[in-house]
Amino acid sequence: MPDVTIDNQRYRERFEEFSQIGATENDGVNRPSLSDENKEARDRIVEWFHEAGLEVTIDEMGNIFGRREGANSDLAPVMFGSHVDSQYNGGRFDGVVGVLGALEVVEALDDADASTERPLEVVAWSNEEGVRFQPDMLGSGVFCDVFDLEYAYERTDKDGNTFGDELERIGYKGEVPCEPRDLHCYFEMHVEQGPFLDQQDLPVAAVEGVFGFSWMNVTFEGQANHAGPTPMNMRHDAMVATSDIVQAVRRLTATEGTDLVGTVGSVDVWPNAINVIPETVEFTIDFRSYDDEVVESAVQGIKREIEMAAEREGLEYEFEEIMRIDADPFDKDCIDTVVESIEERGYDYTRLVSGAGHDANYLNKICPTSMIFVPSVDGISHRESEYTEWEDIRIGTEVLLGAVQKKANE
Repeated sequence: MPDVTIDNQRYRERFEEFSQIGATENDGVNRPSLSDENKEARDRIVEWFHEAGLEVTIDEMGNIFGRREGANSDLAPVMFGSHVDSQYNGGRFDGVVGVLGALEVVEALDDADASTERPLEVVAWSNEEGVRFQPDMLGSGVFCDVFDLEYAYERTDKDGNTFGDELERIGYKGEVPCEPRDLHCYFEMHVEQGPFLDQQDLPVAAVEGVFGFSWMNVTFEGQANHAGPTPMNMRHDAMVATSDIVQAVRRLTATEGTDLVGTVGSVDVWPNAINVIPETVEFTIDFRSYDDEVVESAVQGIKREIEMAAEREGLEYEFEEIMRIDADPFDKDCIDTVVESIEERGYDYTRLVSGAGHDANYLNKICPTSMIFVPSVDGISHRESEYTEWEDIRIGTEVLLGAVQKKANE
């Protein structure tokens, strides 16, 4: 097998160039799904795929695929990649290193004139973040038959724009069906988005699975009134009940399981005025654990807390579980392949479970899957100060290269 190595200078220059698309003043990026900045990022990816000699296709969800043929093109391909949409004012590394790293793997193989038995497919998934159009991982979800295409097209942003209309507006509503197909396996390299690798001073991890989670939406309905004349014993304050639930989430995460995490991440208040008692509060709750029973126990516990908080404050309430995903162990052989690639290169490593969801969650439903993590400095992600040392990105990409070569020559 020819000696294949990545071109670190080319790779880093490409990353720095890509980071200018939607760049923010604080060294982050703002490329939410189907925005003008996201279109520019997509255009650049398509351009680079073509320059690398890949056959580019775009499916009905705007997922972008770049195919490199193998010696036997009838074999199922090895797919690998990630996403290029970002959080609002998010980090430069989240998702992007997985797509650009996958492209560098292909170009490194080309540089070495190294063929593979199986075809390779690099992918950039649509709407992984779910920050503008919910739910997240929408493009890979339709591809893996988790969501219907029409359901995805009907998702709306806060301004009432639909996913389908915006996909068409930016020119990425492709004609290739977005549906499951035969894949040999899937790999995804990603920044950890947590502190473990950084704290342990390790450059890379083989990912064994992903936390299960529950997303909930809660609305408390009280009574608006003047903040001055209204006695405290006559108030029906939706914000008071909400604050009780925020504290309850923290209590439950301390008692329900050692890896359970919980977050109240979005809160909308009406009328949101300094001198008016809050009448309506709508908020979200996110529980995650690698143990599905722990997640279920936490959900049942918070439902009881919501009912009691509403009763104490004399409120009506609505509760909806908007998403539930079970904990997802990855394929043992794919994990072992990542580990072999790490050990062959002599890097220190560990095995981790991801607390964040990724497109790999859904790919794992249709083909063998695993992930590669590289460190997030101070565990920071989903904000502009997100940072990963370039040497760690290089190491992770070398590991991806080795894993892809092994599986593509089976």
